[in-house]
Amino acid sequence: MALSKKREPKRKVARIGLFGGTFDPPHIGHLIIAQQALAQLKLDRVIFVPASTPPHKRKKAFTKPVDRLKMVRLAVRGAGQFRVTDIEIRRKGVSYTVDTVKEIHRRNKKTELFLIIGSDNFAEFQSWKSYDEILKLAKLAVYARFDKEGKHDLRKRQVHWLQGILLDISSSEIRNAVRRNQSVRHLLPAAVERYIESHKLYHRV
Repeated sequence: MALSKKREPKRKVARIGLFGGTFDPPHIGHLIIAQQALAQLKLDRVIFVPASTPPHKRKKAFTKPVDRLKMVRLAVRGAGQFRVTDIEIRRKGVSYTVDTVKEIHRRNKKTELFLIIGSDNFAEFQSWKSYDEILKLAKLAVYARFDKEGKHDLRKRQVHWLQGILLDISSSEIRNAVRRNQSVRHLLPAAVERYIESHKLYHRV
């Protein structure tokens, strides 16, 4: 009697969110966005991608990449479904999203990728380098911003719009508050706040 072959269970396709930015510094608002994406898109994990030099901000001065990377790692410590990659910082130079998406897709063939961006960036998405290549490999997950750029009517586009609680917090406001010696408690994970203080980031020189 021939033995019947057991069917191999279908391998589950992992759902991964990619959340890029300068994270200078990473704050509570970033973590809330990542958590909303995780829950609403049923993601297996969210990968934070600190940029080396964003194309649209290349003329601006940023905190050293090594410090921003360390702060993001501190921010997500203990959050089991949050990860951090240094792929753009190791690549150096201008950080183009298309290069990052291609590389992560190459490393993770059995995945469904979601690119998490703000509505301000989405309004300019077609100006991004090889945006059509990005859309071949990743779906867009867009969260509303509180600035004017986020008020465009973009909901007709084929994207996932994240809903829920979002805080109107900006990294630039936090940097300015630190320079003015104002408290930023509760706007940042405590470990990030301690790192900023111990390394004298954003303080007046």
